[in-house]
Amino acid sequence: HAEASAAVITRYVDYAFPYRELVEGEGFGSRRVPVRDALASLLVELHLAGLFWGDCSLSNALYRYDAGSIDAVMIDAETSSIHDSLSTGQREHDLEIMIENVAGAMADIAVSNGSTLDRADLEFGEETAKQYRVLWDELSSDLVISPGESYRVRERIARLNDLGFSVDEVDLEPTGEGNLVRMRAKVGGRSFHAQRLREMTGVIATENQAREILSDINYYLSQVETVESPSLKALGVVKWRLNAFEPLMAEIGHSYEGDPLQGFVDFLRYRIGVASERGQDVPNEEALRLWIEDGMPGYPVEVAGRWD
Repeated sequence: HAEASAAVITRYVDYAFPYRELVEGEGFGSRRVPVRDALASLLVELHLAGLFWGDCSLSNALYRYDAGSIDAVMIDAETSSIHDSLSTGQREHDLEIMIENVAGAMADIAVSNGSTLDRADLEFGEETAKQYRVLWDELSSDLVISPGESYRVRERIARLNDLGFSVDEVDLEPTGEGNLVRMRAKVGGRSFHAQRLREMTGVIATENQAREILSDINYYLSQVETVESPSLKALGVVKWRLNAFEPLMAEIGHSYEGDPLQGFVDFLRYRIGVASERGQDVPNEEALRLWIEDGMPGYPVEVAGRWD
């Protein structure tokens, strides 16, 4: 007859901030699309996992810079419930709650900036729901394949991976119409590139950071000619971490105020820009010196700063 007890275990979200830090004037300004896409992607990921949020809002998530975009993290699950899968009605109800909550937040942003309600970005929630539906359809739709079109299976998986979602399982079953086959993909979390980077190197990054770091690894491997041999490629990845990644991260950590991994991605983008201007590769040491001398340009470390 003892009263049931429970424990809540939480983890600090590094280099994250509330949505208010992204506000520019009466709305999000140039950050509007990245914030919208981040919230829509988060809802899709949760719904794929069978989680009904019940109170999706701008204030119930934290945000962090993720390479050239923004990542959203749910921090308030007080009203949530977990199911094997969500019905269309449950998902639409969650979207309705989100639209109402976001409209209230946008109205509050406008008023707190001395504006009027008719200037508030009240369409933000509706557009987030629209982006959600586009992404959901892409992830959940079936693909009908004709004989000789097996390459479309690879294309479909590559497309889902490009969106950042892992594919846990693929089912192929006859449609009952001739030789046509229906492909159903079971989509996992929004961390395909992050998981791949962690498996290869042990480096933990957000999804878009991981995407750009993987590109740098491939660039490094192409220089040392290890791509054709799996064993040499694995050794090449170790050399990349020891000879390129860790020395650069140590240097960046001395000067960069914020997420050092985001600083590393900013550096990679800067190096590409310098190489493009010169028409040739630029050594890391020289590119790093130029980047630091140039004020370490990239997406802002201070959340109140502008997009570069």
